[in-house]
Amino acid sequence: MNKVILAGRLVRDPELRYTQTGKAVASFTLAVNRRFSHNNEQQTADFIPIIVWDKLAEVCSKHLFKGSQILVEGRMQIRNYDAQDGSKRYVTEVIAQELEFMGAKPTTIESKPLSPQAKNFGQEVHPDEEIPF
Repeated sequence: MNKVILAGRLVRDPELRYTQTGKAVASFTLAVNRRFSHNNEQQTADFIPIIVWDKLAEVCSKHLFKGSQILVEGRMQIRNYDAQDGSKRYVTEVIAQELEFMGAKPTTIESKPLSPQAKNFGQEVHPDEEIPF
């Protein structure tokens, strides 16, 4: 089974592109903190490339920005290619299949405002359903 779940913050705004066939693809890097066991150790992070396709890529481009806190569920992919110097290069990335917004809604003027649809992205909303207390 190939399943990855990551929680972290975007290092930069997502980059949205379209393939020759018109398919949307967004890419960004997610900073994921490592847990550490010693009190005097400095906290470190891994910087993981994330690839998102289709409608989810367009949603990411519109509603995510540098510093956004998200949860990503997807699969790990390792691909290779030949560089211009003839050496073989390997790339490890996560192909996102689901994404959830985390953290507080942005409140500054500089950040992108979230639409009502984005606030509930990934959640089913049933207005007729009673909320148990």
